[in-house]
Amino acid sequence: MSIVVTGATGHLGRLVVAGLLDAGVPAGQVVAVVRNKEKAADLAARGVELRVADYSAPETLAGAFAAGDKVLLISGSEVGQRVPQHRAVIDAARAAGVAHLVYTGVLGGPAADFDLAAEHKVTEQAVLDSGLPYTFLRNGWYHENYTEHLAPALAHDAVVGSAGTGRVASAARADYAAAAVAVLTGEGHEGVAYELSGDTAWSFPEYAAEVAAHSGRPVTYKEVSPAEHRAVLTGAGMPEPFAAILVDVDAAIGRGLLAGGSGDLARLIGRPTTPMGEAIIAALKG
Repeated sequence: MSIVVTGATGHLGRLVVAGLLDAGVPAGQVVAVVRNKEKAADLAARGVELRVADYSAPETLAGAFAAGDKVLLISGSEVGQRVPQHRAVIDAARAAGVAHLVYTGVLGGPAADFDLAAEHKVTEQAVLDSGLPYTFLRNGWYHENYTEHLAPALAHDAVVGSAGTGRVASAARADYAAAAVAVLTGEGHEGVAYELSGDTAWSFPEYAAEVAAHSGRPVTYKEVSPAEHRAVLTGAGMPEPFAAILVDVDAAIGRGLLAGGSGDLARLIGRPTTPMGEAIIAALKG
């Protein structure tokens, strides 16, 4: 039996593989499913088995899994293509007879009504229809969604958004990876959907104040209309479809859909989640 991590060269996948090894899982029992072996050379150097497969090429997935494997399906990054990609992985996992399929979805699951959640909801239903033992890790927002894009805020001394008074219970990407490790190495998680979010929900004015405190810049929050928000994003070079998705996410935040509060993440990882301030400091240090 192996623990198989798909998308293993992505930001989250690498953290999960490292977490499994740090948790004492023998490298010979960890499998990284990757599209490019060269990008995974560091994982192979640690003794991790590499299996080359592509979500978009179902024929390559036939050898990605083996009977009895635990599989972490990390959701794809190509918005609009994820449903067929995920279904290809699910079909291959079912055909192989894997023991447990863990999927990284989105906070709220079926109740999430924003555009970015749609493909996750279809994927969850496909997992249920497959009959495979499953666990849903419904990840909330990552700190890094914001801290990896601090440059515009620092350049203009403003965080721009259209979320109103909504709050976001984000957590570090490493926190979500640790939750995946806990499920993949633990027992009793089958048939469970975990709503994962940070311990503290913050507002955008609070986030801007935190950035100001740690950067020494007079950063404040500027609330704009959804149309103005979209114009700001496209004016900065963001493609229109993605700008529309981000504005829709802010609307969801305004409706309270990313405020979290279940405590599932901290319970799974056995510690408090990483504070946003720590993530801002790390991002500022580069």
